[in-house]
Amino acid sequence: MKTNNVSILVVDDEKVVRESLTKWFKEDGYQVEAAESAAEALKKMQSKKWDIMLLDIKMPGMDGMELHQRVRDVDPSATVIFITAHATVDSAVKALKNGAYDYVTKPVDPDYLSHLVSNAVKQRELANENIRLKDQVTELEKSNELIGKSPQMQRIDKLIESVAQTDTTVMIRGESGTGKELIARAIHNNSDRRYFPLVTLNCGGMPEGVLESELFGHERGAFTGAHYRRKGKIELADGGTLFLDEVGNIDKKTQMDLLRVIETKQFTRVGGNEVIRVDFRIISATNRNLEQAVKEGHFREDLFYRLNVFTIDVPPLRERTGDILLLAEHFLKKYSVSMGKPYECLSNDALEKIKAYQWPGNVRELENAIERAIVVGTPPAVKATDLPFTLKENMNKTAPAGSLEAMERNHIEKVLEDQNWNISRSAEVLRIDRATLYNKIQKFGLKKPT
Repeated sequence: MKTNNVSILVVDDEKVVRESLTKWFKEDGYQVEAAESAAEALKKMQSKKWDIMLLDIKMPGMDGMELHQRVRDVDPSATVIFITAHATVDSAVKALKNGAYDYVTKPVDPDYLSHLVSNAVKQRELANENIRLKDQVTELEKSNELIGKSPQMQRIDKLIESVAQTDTTVMIRGESGTGKELIARAIHNNSDRRYFPLVTLNCGGMPEGVLESELFGHERGAFTGAHYRRKGKIELADGGTLFLDEVGNIDKKTQMDLLRVIETKQFTRVGGNEVIRVDFRIISATNRNLEQAVKEGHFREDLFYRLNVFTIDVPPLRERTGDILLLAEHFLKKYSVSMGKPYECLSNDALEKIKAYQWPGNVRELENAIERAIVVGTPPAVKATDLPFTLKENMNKTAPAGSLEAMERNHIEKVLEDQNWNISRSAEVLRIDRATLYNKIQKFGLKKPT
């Protein structure tokens, strides 16, 4: 333990006590000064911050108890140890209740006092480290990886800010790879639940029984292979946030069970009878048209309305082209550091290729492309040939008039024009999801009028 940066102020009206304590602690490497009265101690506190203060209780004028109150007003972080005679131990105990670290009785045992101060210093160091780490965690949690300055991303930032401090249920909608999980994490990290877990479950492609066990957990012997009790995602999210990705793929039975948990905040594990109460916030994400799924009977209407209280629509990357280069540079820095390769920039030909590409896989595809380019390329710049995709000219399909393909193209183009090229509304009119509509637009070479 380093002591040369630890300051101690000894306050005692007895000269022999002041000189003895000053000598002992200087020999131990501490910075030590002494004051013969409370008034002198307060003056010293105006010019310097003291880590440890050794206060005599019985002093002329202002006593140690009153001085302690003044110390707490001036510097609540100071560690106070009382020095007291046997007759005033009760007062010292009372002082402990008011925030003093400890007390020693006169005559003072040097070894005991040295050990006491050493422990006090260690406790201060741990407390300061805890504060520092907590501040770091808070800053890291409040930050997020949502890169972008486009109007769409600015709007999403505002939506996150407005909903994060509530317990409102949020549904995040958008194509695969647009960063829906990052938005869920940003909401959680800026909420009062950020010191509790964010538990993620991808509901896509899970058989009914497996998804049920993942959500609710199971008791030992609940089914073949259940050799031990297991907590489910809902139970693990107690106090925090449960993020359900691809929520549109949940089977009908599990939809009903999930609705019951949302409404009652309680459940039982698979194969169990114990009612478990939970407190969690739920955020879901989907790339499906759930309104259409409700109409077709594939998704419960009541669950949809429970999940869709507050909606955040995440635009595909091709709708916020201004963010593409920002993201590319972000990923360049990220993987240059993690791989230890000194890349400085993206070459001009790489930038042009990135800007010209449509990014059907969105941000995830862009990140993978930059990562791969750094793996295969040679610093200092990423070249166009390092990028894993090839550009294809938009094919302006001129299918024979009257063909089914031509009719489909014309119909999609008319709907887009009627809806002023609003992709979400057009997809609803066409009764397809946004991803399918984008693929059709690309296939037929359709372009929004300028």
